[in-house]
Amino acid sequence: MSIVDYDASSELEGPDAYRRKLIESLTFEVVPLSTVDAAIEALPDGAEVSVTCSPVKGIAETMRLTDRIRSAGHTAIPHIAARMVEGPDHVAAIAAWLRREQIGRLFLVGGDADAPVGPYDSAAAFLRDLLEAGPELHTVGVPAYPDGHTAIPTQALMAALADKQAILTEAGIAGYASTQMCFDPDRITGWLRAARAGGLDLPVHLGLPGVVDRAKLMTMGLRLGIGTSLSYLKKNRKAIGSLLIKPDYDPGSLLEPLAADLEALRITGIHCFTFNQVAATEAWRQRAIKPRP
Repeated sequence: MSIVDYDASSELEGPDAYRRKLIESLTFEVVPLSTVDAAIEALPDGAEVSVTCSPVKGIAETMRLTDRIRSAGHTAIPHIAARMVEGPDHVAAIAAWLRREQIGRLFLVGGDADAPVGPYDSAAAFLRDLLEAGPELHTVGVPAYPDGHTAIPTQALMAALADKQAILTEAGIAGYASTQMCFDPDRITGWLRAARAGGLDLPVHLGLPGVVDRAKLMTMGLRLGIGTSLSYLKKNRKAIGSLLIKPDYDPGSLLEPLAADLEALRITGIHCFTFNQVAATEAWRQRAIKPRP
């Protein structure tokens, strides 16, 4: 859920209240790893959960985990990686699953596979074919890269984002852009202001690290494309001390510098990279949504 789903304008009394509403309605990302059972167990009642697409386990595992999370009473948003889609029959099967299970929202990525297993080397090409297959979607999320991408030039990233925005607009489907995890608030605001000026109309969900330890950050960092931000951390002793050494890193340390700009830049949701450390992230969320004295 994003903050725009709330009819709470009378309650939003400035940046701090807006920030708390975003935290209250954040989306927990889970990854299909051995730690996912504990992650699901730790979810709060009726959580919104984003289910990643593992380049090792594939789309079928994402679908299975999505069904399991929904059966537990949560809202699940499956990630579909275009480069892992095998062809037209696979597209039809995914669309049929979305219709049958009445899953109206998904998150679409190109994927990290070195070579596509089928005809789709980009998310936009797959999105067109998926929509033609009639999945009955109402919302599609797509990634955005304030911190750049290790393998794709910035200009190509922005062109792809504009292409997907145009496809969704033409189809009459709501969309949003969710940023990759980035630790530099100035980079986030600068990128988003430039993107807005360049025609990005989609609401934005901020990719926020949850409570994360050093080992998980380093082992999963490349998958999330955060190389530039790791360089930023190396230059920022305070940030690297709190993020990479203390086990109880507070994700609010990124949100605080952004608080004054969140509403103006149409940041309407938070996508929380939990690394399956849901219990610690949920404990932080509960503390963070309490009004300050």
